[in-house]
Amino acid sequence: PSSLGGNATLLPAPPPPPPPPIEIKTVQAQRADIEQTVLASGKLQLFRYADLGAPISGVIDGVFTTVGDEVKAGKLLLKITPNVSVARLEGNQAQLAQLRAELTEQQAQLEFAELQFRRQTQLKSESATSEESFESSRAVMASAAARAQAIKAHIQQTESSTKDDDEARKHSEVTAPFSGTVVGMSARVGQAVTAHQQGPALVRIADLSKLTVQARVAEMDVPHLHKGTAASFTTPAYPGKHWYGRVRQIVPVPADGSGEPDKDTFYDVLFEVGNPGLQLLSGMSTHVSFVVARAHNATTLPLGVLGKPDGDGLYSVAVRDADGHPQERRIRIGIRNQTQAQALSGLGPGERVVGDMPAAPGPGASVAPGGQ
Repeated sequence: PSSLGGNATLLPAPPPPPPPPIEIKTVQAQRADIEQTVLASGKLQLFRYADLGAPISGVIDGVFTTVGDEVKAGKLLLKITPNVSVARLEGNQAQLAQLRAELTEQQAQLEFAELQFRRQTQLKSESATSEESFESSRAVMASAAARAQAIKAHIQQTESSTKDDDEARKHSEVTAPFSGTVVGMSARVGQAVTAHQQGPALVRIADLSKLTVQARVAEMDVPHLHKGTAASFTTPAYPGKHWYGRVRQIVPVPADGSGEPDKDTFYDVLFEVGNPGLQLLSGMSTHVSFVVARAHNATTLPLGVLGKPDGDGLYSVAVRDADGHPQERRIRIGIRNQTQAQALSGLGPGERVVGDMPAAPGPGASVAPGGQ
């Protein structure tokens, strides 16, 4: 018997609520611009520069610039006192004048000796002179000619020495070969220098209006690059700012310090960048992006929804049909980057692919470039 009374009965418990429908997460294929890029790190280097040494041997007695100075073409940078004394130069010039006077006198004697020899030759043909007189005149003429030749040789030797000394004095100044910036200096007043000596340049001049980017590219990425490939870079010195250029050269030997046993191989890829405001400096580090493929208004989907390709290079994905049911679809992929892939066939914009990934950017948006 119930405590509620004789007529009370127990009601059955209500049934549990049905489980919520399983939500299938999808992402939508969209129209977007997409780029496939190769990423690399690098350094800025000088593009045009000149290392200036000593044109003559001597001692530096004047330094008229310093590192950081902007100079015009022809500006005097260094002055060198050559190892040629004024007294030696003047002595050579005096000796040269004396030798020329001696040559004039000797040529007059030679002309007289030639005249005497011609007379003796005529007299001998007429049997009007002795053999001794004829031979004597010929010997005098030959001696005069030899003496004239000796003086000429001495004159040439003295002229050469005088010219060298005079040229040395004329080249005692080192000037800028073109307009630019002094980026290196080892010269100091009192320093003894030798013409064409080995070692650091006395002065280095560089044109900083254009610089070279030297990027180290991994060997697996080098085949994607060629002369003219578009490139851009950023540098920590100017966050958010981009510079642009095109590949000039791929150096065909491994970069320094790479390619050795147990080390990855890298290759240097070079391109130039304008620097009209001189913001960029040689030695700055760069983060480089090479655009190896680009598609406009392509059908894109997140890379994460793709698995592995089959033997035909196609990818299997689940695409939701009009009734919301997933249907297997095989698609072909083209350009890809770190986040997105281009669908070449098997998928259209607006279709939803099963997967839990962020949607691609909206129509007309550029997909952020990333490495392969």
